[in-house]
Amino acid sequence: MNTDTATELAVDCRGIEKSFGEGETRVQVLRGTDFDARLGQMTFLVGPSGCGKTTLISVIGAILSCEAGEVHVLGSDLRRMKKGALADFRLANFGFIFQEYNLLPALTAAENASIPLVARGESNRDAERSAEELLGKLGLEGHTAKMPAQLSGGQQQRVAIARALIHEPRLLICDEPTASLDAASGHNVMELLRDVALAAERAVLVVTHDHRIFEFADRIHHMSDGVIESTDEHPNEEQDG
Repeated sequence: MNTDTATELAVDCRGIEKSFGEGETRVQVLRGTDFDARLGQMTFLVGPSGCGKTTLISVIGAILSCEAGEVHVLGSDLRRMKKGALADFRLANFGFIFQEYNLLPALTAAENASIPLVARGESNRDAERSAEELLGKLGLEGHTAKMPAQLSGGQQQRVAIARALIHEPRLLICDEPTASLDAASGHNVMELLRDVALAAERAVLVVTHDHRIFEFADRIHHMSDGVIESTDEHPNEEQDG
């Protein structure tokens, strides 16, 4: 893992507040939350179900807006960006990996992985060629023409990783990327993320309940009841020691 002293922030959130519902049904999920993630590092966000993890990464990923606070991502103030500019920024800079893979069943592995490039205006042929090359690097050479139903869970997750990385985003957001995998497959996925996704100019943010993969974290933010309670710096070094 990258354990140098690089401190450039990819994500810097201060005082984030987010609620759902109105009146008596209003529930405040984020309660003045502070959060940061650094370029060149893999940052984990952990905590019990319902503590606000998914809401927080949805705000960071420009999927949800917040009611108060500051959200700076890759040097840009997301709260000051207009809707169209925000959508363009998200497409250019963010990659998402989800627990359920979210692959389109009627598309091949290569077609699924090429979606972000097609969305940016590349031809289907060029996008699929790039996807096939990346899938090969991820160990899926010979599987690029298969449908998701023909792939194992670990292979589907690799397609999801390829789709998230194909457009070279600077922020990769992973929501429970190993929850549906056995220990060996989950470990392999995290090794891929470390070796393929992690780079000096990119930040990787992982939301997880899976203690089996904590060894891959450079930093772990512990969340409870809508706030970050504590942060472990370089926990993998502590385990090695």
